[in-house]
Amino acid sequence: MSCNAYFRLYEELNDYLPHEKRKITFSLSLENPTTIKEAICLLGVPPEEVDLVLVNGESVPFNHAINEGDRISVYPIFESLDITEVTRLRDRPLIKLSKDSKT
Repeated sequence: MSCNAYFRLYEELNDYLPHEKRKITFSLSLENPTTIKEAICLLGVPPEEVDLVLVNGESVPFNHAINEGDRISVYPIFESLDITEVTRLRDRPLIKLSKDSKT
């Protein structure tokens, strides 16, 4: 059984995609069950480059199972924004922000 989900990758994560899928929302057919991490790897994106994943507007962990029609936004490492309170991927951010970089 398969499902279709809709992906959008942001900023430098687009470099891992073919040109026709960059900077747009595209459909991806997946076998059920497929996790966020499995789908990201299938797209050729190293999970260690991903800092935040939203599914239908909610932050989810890598082991979240994708459902039919899910809209998935994948974000790279945030260098000037502290997302500690919203990310569900890791216990701590991928980079430590200096106090000068926060607004």
